[in-house]
Amino acid sequence: MQSKIAHAAERKAFSIAIDQAIKGVRSDHPEEAINKFLDMGGKLLADTAPDMANSLRKAFYPGSKWENFLIELVRDRVDPNILKTAVLNGAYESAFRGLRETTQSAEKYQCNVPWIIIFDPTSACNKHCIGCWAADYGNSLNLSFDDMDRLVTEAKALGTHFFMMTGGEPLVRKKDVVRLAEKHDDCIFGLFTNGSLIDQKLCDDCKRLGNIVFSMSLEGFKTANDGRRGDGSFDEVVRAMDLMTENGVPFGISTCYTRNNVEDVTSDEYYDFIIEHGALWQWYFHYMPVGEGANADLMPTIEQREYMIDRIRKIRDYEGGKPIMAMDFQNDGEFVGGCIAGGRVFCHVNARGDVEPCVFIHYSNANIHEKSWLECLQQPIFQEYRANWPWNDNMLRPCPMLENPQVLPKMVHEAEAKSTEYTSPEDVDHLCARTAKYAEKWAPEGDRIWVEEHPTGKKIYEDDISMMDVDKKAKMLAEKDAELDSQVEEKLAEEEKEAVGAAK
Repeated sequence: MQSKIAHAAERKAFSIAIDQAIKGVRSDHPEEAINKFLDMGGKLLADTAPDMANSLRKAFYPGSKWENFLIELVRDRVDPNILKTAVLNGAYESAFRGLRETTQSAEKYQCNVPWIIIFDPTSACNKHCIGCWAADYGNSLNLSFDDMDRLVTEAKALGTHFFMMTGGEPLVRKKDVVRLAEKHDDCIFGLFTNGSLIDQKLCDDCKRLGNIVFSMSLEGFKTANDGRRGDGSFDEVVRAMDLMTENGVPFGISTCYTRNNVEDVTSDEYYDFIIEHGALWQWYFHYMPVGEGANADLMPTIEQREYMIDRIRKIRDYEGGKPIMAMDFQNDGEFVGGCIAGGRVFCHVNARGDVEPCVFIHYSNANIHEKSWLECLQQPIFQEYRANWPWNDNMLRPCPMLENPQVLPKMVHEAEAKSTEYTSPEDVDHLCARTAKYAEKWAPEGDRIWVEEHPTGKKIYEDDISMMDVDKKAKMLAEKDAELDSQVEEKLAEEEKEAVGAAK
């Protein structure tokens, strides 16, 4: 792990570089600044995710839609302080330093250490949306400010600097959310929200702090959205989008796609609408038949899922498509090495404090009220994830519940994990029986599509680092960080010597 002195100096150097990059993009020759920024990105990711650096280079070629997207974002769309802080905390603390330190922590403690932690400040919500896992939670469960503060503090000690909040509705706890972001000003916080509680005061706080961004829930146009979320919900989202755009607050859209709305929420009209109102990204989540009122009939058809794979990739392609970063949590597994749950990349903490592998998989052996964060990461169910991943070579079949329903029960039973469902605890065998038919139908189609894209049956990377064994990567990073520390300390000593000489 990096020394505090070296970290402070390194962060300052990156801060200066980001200032120069932003200034350059706002100049008459933004292409030069973008090229320098890409060079910096390549250096940031060279030892952890070089495949991502290569993708950035391919996307931001001169005159490309993504270069134009970035220029507009920097010049006109995002508030200057948010832009600077979000890049510093997101790109430097999370993507560069955070990836290095969580990898080294994983090797040191022999457990998964997540890059992202999703937690629920509260189970309370001012909506009662049909099909939402939080719809029946009530308002009795909350993480106190001290709970959240301790979680973030202990997670930072292991390298994590990226936190997301779900619920419930996290903005029911608006004051505590702002207070948390203010105290941990070296982190970035992303909130999944229904948008109804976003107001000018919150936008002012976001501009002052710079480290809060939003993903607003939307399931289509007015009729479809209000049919699920209640009358007036669509207009509340539009009002919030316009207010945040006016204030330069970055946000995206989060959509659960089902058999009933797939085509609507991927139509040209839908994209044009959310882009017109300022959305910068679009999250898609495949409907999961989990929790109270789970309905397997709402899952997309096999044909709809194949459509989603093709449609989303065309939307975000280097050419054509739309100027918005669309991401499909289920179908983009190959870009993150398959399933990212169980602490491999992320995990979830519910409003009761139970530490779960995933927002959709509610089984656990640990609670933050009873154990330290490190002990929670070392719990048996997470160790099962660590020991058994990957479930197969096809990253279009990434989930141990949805596409591999034989895997999750085995891990849960082996770990003796308990159901953490708030209202209706569910036996894991019963849960996975609900997805078995879907998995059986998807397997041959998913395998066919995968082999068409990857003839060997495996994802072939252009480098030796992206999927390197964690222990091996950690040792490599430790050696390189020692070199970086030495270079930084030598430079500081030299600057101090020069200052002393000048004073004389």
